[in-house]
This record gives sequence, C-alpha cells and structure tokens, in this order.
Amino acid sequence: MRITICCVGKVKEKFYCQAIDEYSKRLSRYCKLEVKEVADEKTPDNASDTVNDIIKAKEGERLLSCIKDEAYVIALAIDGKMLDSVQLSQKIDNLGISGKLGIDSVSHIMFVIGGSLGLDKRVLDRADFKLSFSPMTFPHQLMRVILLEQIYRSYRIMKNEPYHK
Repeated sequence: MRITICCVGKVKEKFYCQAIDEYSKRLSRYCKLEVKEVADEKTPDNASDTVNDIIKAKEGERLLSCIKDEAYVIALAIDGKMLDSVQLSQKIDNLGISGKLGIDSVSHIMFVIGGSLGLDKRVLDRADFKLSFSPMTFPHQLMRVILLEQIYRSYRIMKNEPYHK
C-alpha cells in the first residue's frame, strides 16, 4: 500500500520534525509513505473572507496538482466523519482489500491536510472521504504528527501487534 500525505506548508519546528521522522521510520515496514508539501500563502492579520477564500483557492490548486487520479483521497476536515482508531484501521484495511467501489483494491491512499485556513471547496469535492479528528482546530503541523501516529496505530491494529492504548 502506498500512502501519501499532501499538506500545505513546511514544518519548521524541530520537535515536530523529529516526531514526523520517527513515525515515518516506523511506518516504513508497513507501507510506502511519502509526504508532499506544497507552498502556503501568507495570511494577513484580519484578512477579509474574500482574501481568505483567495488564499485557500491558491493552496487548493497546489494540493490538487499533487493528487493522483487513481488515488483514494481522504481529506482532513473539521466537518468530516469522526472515526476511532479501530474504525480508521478497518477503513485502511478494507480499502486495500475491497477498494473504493467494492471491486478492486486501492493501492494508493492520499491524505490531504490544508493550511491554517483549511481546505478549498474543490479539494473537499475531490475527496472520496472526509475525516475529522475532532471538532477542535489543530495547527496543521501538529495534525501531520497526529495523522502519522494514527496511520501507524492502524497498521499495528491490522497486524494484531501490541501498541499502547
């Protein structure tokens, strides 16, 4: 299984980078992981809704350019469906077994993380599934770490391997 995380912006904080590296290393025994970063836009303080929409559209265009047609796309969205860790594991496992239409298996899952303003509507429309981790808002750099940890946990669950609860 190939898993790609498409995300807006670079992670600058050393502690986030260390966590991302650690989970990427752990995941290497379960899947082929790739992280694709697209440039973020500077968001001015007190920007109008129109300016925010323009920023999301620019970031969205960049994200769409890295999304592959054959991939099953899971967009991280606050209004998406919330799953527990076992359900996420089952979703990933089922995609690999039965595919998005229940006919062919999926060999490539792409998770998409937006920037500080979230995801553009076109990216959400392209998504095959919208996933929410919480009704709370998290920094997109931290969300990358949380997502990687949950993907790693999913594989541990699939393989019936122990992992802390």
